[in-house]
Amino acid sequence: MSQPIGIVLLNLGGPDSLDAVEPFLYNLFCDPDIIDFPGSFLFRKGLARLISSRRHPRIQEQYKQIGGKSPLKEHTLRQASLLEEQLSRNLSVKVYTAMRYWHPATDEALDAIARDGIKEVILLPLYPQYSKATTKSSVQEWEKRLKARHDNLQLDTSLIESYYDFPPYIDSLVERVNRGLEKFPEDVRSDVHILFSAHGTPMKLVRQGDPYSDHIKATVTAIVERGAFAHRSSLCYQSKVGPLKWLEPSTPDTIERLAAEGEKDMLVVPVAFASDHLETLFEVGIEFRHMADAAGVRQFEVTEGLNDSPLFIDALAQLAQNEIDRRGLNRAHAHA
Repeated sequence: MSQPIGIVLLNLGGPDSLDAVEPFLYNLFCDPDIIDFPGSFLFRKGLARLISSRRHPRIQEQYKQIGGKSPLKEHTLRQASLLEEQLSRNLSVKVYTAMRYWHPATDEALDAIARDGIKEVILLPLYPQYSKATTKSSVQEWEKRLKARHDNLQLDTSLIESYYDFPPYIDSLVERVNRGLEKFPEDVRSDVHILFSAHGTPMKLVRQGDPYSDHIKATVTAIVERGAFAHRSSLCYQSKVGPLKWLEPSTPDTIERLAAEGEKDMLVVPVAFASDHLETLFEVGIEFRHMADAAGVRQFEVTEGLNDSPLFIDALAQLAQNEIDRRGLNRAHAHA
């Protein structure tokens, strides 16, 4: 029987303990797609060490408030398990995870692929919207680590680049929005302001032609249309880091402006994230909630991440299946 098809879920990763926060931050800030300015390659590692040593006590405190670690690893491993289970009904597949800044790292995924004798690989990012800072960075790390191996591992690899407007993916988000709206009393539900909050990127990336912000806008438009939401809604951006100008308006500014305009009920939809982690659970769920309370918002809710949503797993399965069909891998790898 032929070897299974390998599907690799690419994700950012997150510290799996409080002790892992500083090395995770160091890995993050060592990425040339994160710290990128003329000559930065000369002292990027030293700068990453400085930033991570200064920041980690504050970030550790944030992780303490959401359980002492990032849940991203558990969510991603669960997504991988559910995806493998679903695809294995008709095909011989194995699903792996490759985290960009923490474990299980890209090398660990490649080691497992080599052990399993996999030759055909599909890279499936858990970044639905393409960005140089996420998808491209993860793919470059994959290529770099593959090239650096001493076992001459040969893989026929393809990439599912983005799926920001893929209808099954949009359906999974619509379901989360509907579930979020159910948290509000029925008599105010139609008046809830839906706040789509995406992770920001520096404007520099936008000027360089990064499609991320256009992909985010297309995702939001598709959610509103497919869910037939007649609510007032806004798109804003969170998680700004450093002195550069980032995508605007910011989520904190938008919350304060809407509160000042008299909006009393808000549902935040963290639209760029496939799973809950620090940015959804702490930044939105705790920090922004405090801000909304102080500004006079009556009810502030946050939609659950896609996590192990059956609709989201089904969307990933359809994306993988479409790529398998496109490459003509289905016959060779179908179960006998």
